[in-house]
Amino acid sequence: MINVLLWVVGICLVALAAWRIRGPLARANELDRLAENAKRYESWRGASTTTAADGETTGADVMRAMLRRQVYIWAAVGAVGIVLIVAGFVIR
Repeated sequence: MINVLLWVVGICLVALAAWRIRGPLARANELDRLAENAKRYESWRGASTTTAADGETTGADVMRAMLRRQVYIWAAVGAVGIVLIVAGFVIR
């Protein structure tokens, strides 16, 4: 009976992680798309001086770091879910 409980909890954790990881990945992809578009535009304009200097941290860099951290956290939750599912099979 404990194996069924482990399977249910593991499946719920994997589903929750998959559902929660979609948002940060979509926002990170949107940031990357916008950055690429800005680079193309600036190269077309002749490399405007409005870009951040090398090594300078921008707001987009901070946002990417926050999104990456969220992805890592929910990936770890999904990994714990997978471990619980496997443990349910081992205990069986």
